[in-house]
Amino acid sequence: MKISEKLFKRAVKHIPGGVNSPVRSFKSVGSNPVYIESGKGAKIYDADGKEYIDFCGSWGPLVLGHAHPDVVRAVRAASLKGLSFGACNRLEVEMAELFCKMIPYADMVRMVNSGTEAVMTALRLARAFTGRTHILKFGGSYHGHADCLLSSAGSGLLTNSIPSSAGVTPNVISEVITVPYNKANEVRNAFKKNGDKIAAVIVEPVAGNMGLVLPGKGFLETLRELCSEYGSCLIFDEVITGFRFHAGSYASIAGILPDISVFGKIIGGGMPIGAIAGGRKIMKMLAPLGNVYQAGTLSGNPVALAAGIATLEILRKTNPYPQMAELAERFAMKVNKFARDHRIGAHGAVYGGVFTLFFSGKKPLKNLEDVKTCDTGLFAEYFNFMLQRGFYISPSQFELNFVSAAHTKDEIDAAAEASIEFLSSIIA
Repeated sequence: MKISEKLFKRAVKHIPGGVNSPVRSFKSVGSNPVYIESGKGAKIYDADGKEYIDFCGSWGPLVLGHAHPDVVRAVRAASLKGLSFGACNRLEVEMAELFCKMIPYADMVRMVNSGTEAVMTALRLARAFTGRTHILKFGGSYHGHADCLLSSAGSGLLTNSIPSSAGVTPNVISEVITVPYNKANEVRNAFKKNGDKIAAVIVEPVAGNMGLVLPGKGFLETLRELCSEYGSCLIFDEVITGFRFHAGSYASIAGILPDISVFGKIIGGGMPIGAIAGGRKIMKMLAPLGNVYQAGTLSGNPVALAAGIATLEILRKTNPYPQMAELAERFAMKVNKFARDHRIGAHGAVYGGVFTLFFSGKKPLKNLEDVKTCDTGLFAEYFNFMLQRGFYISPSQFELNFVSAAHTKDEIDAAAEASIEFLSSIIA
């Protein structure tokens, strides 16, 4: 029996499902998880010593690859001084200054410990600022596991076939309006019916929790216009998109100014972190300046901030984004050409250094309804095929795969060739 199998057998006795996050269970791909011992650059190594080229990248934050020496050096230096103080530290100031420099529309930022925490605080801020109750979100988008957002959510809720989590009361979700992503007319209709109740629209500007789904032309602009017209807050959830496509926010790329933005993952360089950012008028409502309460003993943790500052400085100075985008496009181009030439129902969606191989004949996929046409059984076969050949992709049809600054052209070509080998095997 392999070491990973032994570890999983032990884990299920004391950890629900044997995992601390549902998407790690490999349930949706019909197998048991591998246990990772270490990572370096674009590669990870499991408990049995097998090497994989990693396209999951801890679900996105490792834009520089695993164990970047400058990030590790910063973490080591910070940890030698102490792991946590529950008090103010110098790195909080340095991170806030650097962050607001890289996100020019953000006057102020509050650091927390996760994307879920950041979203919870952003919604509370929006409700306090507007004096309203309702939140508008989009089907298939995942904004963390706060109760009110687990209605028609994406990510693990899709792969584990849970339409809405048990334990979430009807009263909680009664103040949440869910409409299809990329359908501007349905958003307009929702505002016509409930505009005086809607405190905020929260959106992934590039959807990443139902696989890669890009915003259609004018979609984000419509959200901004409607929020401005009705006096609602526009919240951009940039936990995935922030610092993923350039050294800043996706909002800057789109040319749209959200009222509140939330960040996570990359800004901690792989360490637990989250952030809420916005204009001074809204952000000053947070305690201790205002009456919107948010607190956290580990918020502004010096070790996480050290990793984050090191990561952001490297991204700002080296600009690896064009190379990552080129490599992801290279993968998608090769796979899509083969699928097109052989009339296979598969399509590689790609943007920047991110891609999803959808097993659906429909393209492009614009919302959750489209994404649900995917053959998840076929994806499971593909995942296990790739895993056996030394490629660790995200274990869900409804997730993203990430190219890092550490990946090489040879590694991308090898992944494309393996994917084409799998597609060849399913040709009737």
